[in-house]
Amino acid sequence: MNTLQTTLFAALAVVTLWFIVTWSRLARGARSGDAPPANRHTPVHAVVAFVCTFFDTLGIGNFAPTASAFKFLRSVSDEQIPGTLNVGYAIPTIVQAFIYIAIVEVDAVTLMLMIAASVIGAWLGASFVAHWSRRTVQCGMGGALLAAAVLMLMKQFNVGPTGGEALTLKGTFLAAGLAANFLLGALMTLGIGLYGPCLIVVSLLGMSPRAAFPIMMGSCAFLMPVGGIRFAREGRFDARAALTMTLAGLPSVLIAAYLVKEMPLEYVRWLVVVAVVYAAAMMLRSAWAERMNTE
Repeated sequence: MNTLQTTLFAALAVVTLWFIVTWSRLARGARSGDAPPANRHTPVHAVVAFVCTFFDTLGIGNFAPTASAFKFLRSVSDEQIPGTLNVGYAIPTIVQAFIYIAIVEVDAVTLMLMIAASVIGAWLGASFVAHWSRRTVQCGMGGALLAAAVLMLMKQFNVGPTGGEALTLKGTFLAAGLAANFLLGALMTLGIGLYGPCLIVVSLLGMSPRAAFPIMMGSCAFLMPVGGIRFAREGRFDARAALTMTLAGLPSVLIAAYLVKEMPLEYVRWLVVVAVVYAAAMMLRSAWAERMNTE
């Protein structure tokens, strides 16, 4: 383990401690997320989080299917979904980052710079999204989910880059990667997962698709606590659902990371595409209905 990797692990530990302490203080100060509608859905939220985090650890992503479940159940309001996803999945994602950074080889400087770019994007993005109206959040999430569905379909039909063998980025390619990860960090605060887009970006830049795992897991491990706390301070998340997601997601990460090496994911990815399209349609329909009601 080199010095940069040790520094990265130490930074992850600090962020984890800061996130837990800050979330605990906010929870004691205000319980705006403990709305009655979430109570009866707690067992279902636990199942959803366990299953989605299991496949998230395998690189599929959990934001889109979880958002779809919330929409289907109508258990979390639209404007609270981005914050709930960022807060609830923060700690499980940090565990994923520790695992993949340790077992997948990638240039440490490239990894740290890409992570820093996404964190800055998440911070700036969350500060804007947290103040947006309900309809704005619906439109943003609907559009972002449709974009994710397109990326998933491209992968299903083997359209797009397959990636190279590089483990590092330099010069113009590094600048492009940093700009892309900055944008993806901001989009993460809209409730759209970073995994699929990050895999596309890494492949376009000529890196090995395998190198995307520590980059995307590490990025999310830093940006989700940062973005999540911004939402939490605004009260724009469901506290009970987020806590349930955290507790259910942790054992799922460990099971997927240490017990599952390879498994057929083709049909699961098709199900995710359907779920994403459904969620996007529901979001955009809700935004359209709200617009019609205000005119």
